[in-house]
Amino acid sequence: MNRYVIAAAGALIALAGCAKQEAKPEPLRPVRTVVVSENGTEEWVLPGEVRARYETRLSFRLPGQMLARKVEVGERVRAGQTVAALDARDAQLAESSAKAQLAQAQSQAALAEADLGRFTELRAKNFISQAEYDRREAQARQAHEQAAAARAQASQAANQVAYALLTAPHSGVITAIEAEAGQVLAAGQTVARLARPEELEVAVNVPEHRLAAFRKAGEYEVRLWSAPGKSYHGRLRELSPVADPASRTYSARISLLDEDGSFAIGMTAELRVRTDTEAAPQIPLSALFHRDGKPAVWVMDEDRVRLTEVTTGEVNGNAVAIVAGLEPGQRVVSAGVQRLEDGQRVVLAEGPQLAVTQP
Repeated sequence: MNRYVIAAAGALIALAGCAKQEAKPEPLRPVRTVVVSENGTEEWVLPGEVRARYETRLSFRLPGQMLARKVEVGERVRAGQTVAALDARDAQLAESSAKAQLAQAQSQAALAEADLGRFTELRAKNFISQAEYDRREAQARQAHEQAAAARAQASQAANQVAYALLTAPHSGVITAIEAEAGQVLAAGQTVARLARPEELEVAVNVPEHRLAAFRKAGEYEVRLWSAPGKSYHGRLRELSPVADPASRTYSARISLLDEDGSFAIGMTAELRVRTDTEAAPQIPLSALFHRDGKPAVWVMDEDRVRLTEVTTGEVNGNAVAIVAGLEPGQRVVSAGVQRLEDGQRVVLAEGPQLAVTQP
């Protein structure tokens, strides 16, 4: 009996030795990671459009039907050139009436002046009283004042006729047409837009969460889609204090400091904004998971992962800010976080990426 027990025990020991020799090493799970960045320079891009700094809306000063339009979009015009014309018949009739009233007033003033001369001689000979002379003198002054008023009305009527022609106040380029021949216009209604091409700038819309950083930006770099290899320096000239009610963005204008003639009104541009930031670093949302109801990440120490609880901040697109729990330079697993265990051995699937603030 003892002989069989000893034999069985020996067999078990032999099997255990074989199993120990055949134990396989712990497999390495490939992972992707990002490296937590230090505070530094942040760069983000805004789409923009090249526009003229000075753009004038041309309109008639009086209402009426537009008879003709003399310009087209993109046409260069000089100062004083006719842009459009109104039907001026009513204004011309008013001018004729004002001229007739002026002639009448001037005749009455001349007659009153002649009468005053005769009454002056009569007064000198004491043939009329002083009161009568004063009355005649007042009538002469009144006639002259009525003539002056008629002259002003005639000048105003002549101006109304001139206003029937819409002329360019300065040289520039027609950027838009907003009225056509035959259309009845109100006074002040825009007919065309005239831009001065000598000073161009880039118009952008700034999202509200970027407003403070945009104001404090240290550098504005402008690039054209038509010239991808070139870049130009810009300066913030104007930032609207009120958000657009539809897009909830703030309009801004960037002046060009080294424009070389490559810009044209209407071109598509992009604005690269660089800011010195001390904001919390951001990691991809895929790196974050919850363990026992608390947010956590896997931090890679050499070839093993360590569970680390973190405090999260603002979510921006596909990234989340980490307020506490991580240090710059730490490597965080960014994919497959649900399949890992604390202390598990891992290997990089590819080179680590840098975790930066997303634009």
